[in-house]
Amino acid sequence: MGAAGWTWVLVAASFGLYYAVGVWARARTSREYYATDRPVPPVLNGMATAADWISAASFMSMAGIIALGGRDGSAYLMGWTGGYVLLAVLVAPYLRQYGRYTVPQFVGERYYSRRARVVALLCAVAISFTYLAAQLRGVGLVLSHLLGVSAGAGVLWGLVVVFLYAALGGLRGVTSSQVAQYLVMVTAFLIPAVLMS
Repeated sequence: MGAAGWTWVLVAASFGLYYAVGVWARARTSREYYATDRPVPPVLNGMATAADWISAASFMSMAGIIALGGRDGSAYLMGWTGGYVLLAVLVAPYLRQYGRYTVPQFVGERYYSRRARVVALLCAVAISFTYLAAQLRGVGLVLSHLLGVSAGAGVLWGLVVVFLYAALGGLRGVTSSQVAQYLVMVTAFLIPAVLMS
């Protein structure tokens, strides 16, 4: 089997791993389907959140900005990281404390304002669509380079895999799949770093 065949096997194995983990950790109740609830330890929640931070959209775009802008491009990396830390410290812990599932629900409850909730909703939708577009573009580019398919086909494949484990596993399954993604990405980052050192 050549390099192309092994690439297909490794990509299929990683997709299969994420799917299997998502189904294995699937939600047993409706509460677990929409929120991970208490069974997911904070360390695993942190790993799942970190997997989003080092995902295709952020990793590829930050690397590109630094490559194009040099040292000046690193300001974007610091802003991205600072925003992530602020979100993790100032918003994420209180979602669970208030018993809310989304940031707009939390903002509306915290500030006793329907208008604040609508503003938070509009911001969340705008940010989510922007992030999703970049994420899907990154998935399409990576799969097109790895598998020799078009970027559009790569996007569709990525969407199908995410849809399957999200629909079958709920948010608990998605969180578990993101933990698996985190472990795969950290390993992929560490192997070249260790070999080069």
